[in-house]
Amino acid sequence: MALSEEELARYARQISLPGWGEEGQSRVSEARVLLAGAGGLGCAAATYLAAAGVGELVICDADRVEPSNLNRQTLYRDADVGKEKAPVAARRLSEINPHVAAKPLVARIDDGAPELAAGCDVIVDCLDNLEGRFALNRIAIATGIPLVFAAVGGLTAYVSFLRPPETPCLECFLPHLKAPEAPPVPGFFAGTIGSIEAAEAVKHILGVGETLSGRLLVIDEAEPRFDVVRIDRNPACHTCSSLHG
Repeated sequence: MALSEEELARYARQISLPGWGEEGQSRVSEARVLLAGAGGLGCAAATYLAAAGVGELVICDADRVEPSNLNRQTLYRDADVGKEKAPVAARRLSEINPHVAAKPLVARIDDGAPELAAGCDVIVDCLDNLEGRFALNRIAIATGIPLVFAAVGGLTAYVSFLRPPETPCLECFLPHLKAPEAPPVPGFFAGTIGSIEAAEAVKHILGVGETLSGRLLVIDEAEPRFDVVRIDRNPACHTCSSLHG
């Protein structure tokens, strides 16, 4: 895929990175990403995926904008309160980068929707509930598409890159993490973690650098402290154990 002069100018600073180049940017521009959830994590991840020039972003969210979203979900404005998130987010992303096809999907993630990820290079988990996360995990396993996972609550966050059977699946370790519903989240921290998710997705698309494959990034911003710990698959995991024979 040949890049236009406008695209070359837009992406010049990232194209100049070692291992990126015009060929890498072409891969990014041809990539398709499913972004599950257009909340605090999703707005940040989507913004930077669009800015990087990911060719197609499928924005999946069934919720509407609420006033309490506005401290961290930066794609929305006061006038958007009450509107469906996915179409608003898609429109704003198209404004950020007209070279990106942002496709809204007003739907919840469930086991009956593996077609959501059809043709995608990577899935980015920006959800805020366990039921949806586990359904997304099963979709990723069924399709063989890697999953970028992140969760944030207060000033603590977790990020990983999951691709079973090469790595554990989400359910191998997530039940051991605390995952409160509607946790307190400052906007700046959700933005930081969503940006890391975008980086993991782009690194995978490019094949540049190392992802968090088989590892869990644990961030305690209160201290602050960043740790990367190894995560192993659970041989008894009812979701992915069959992949390992």
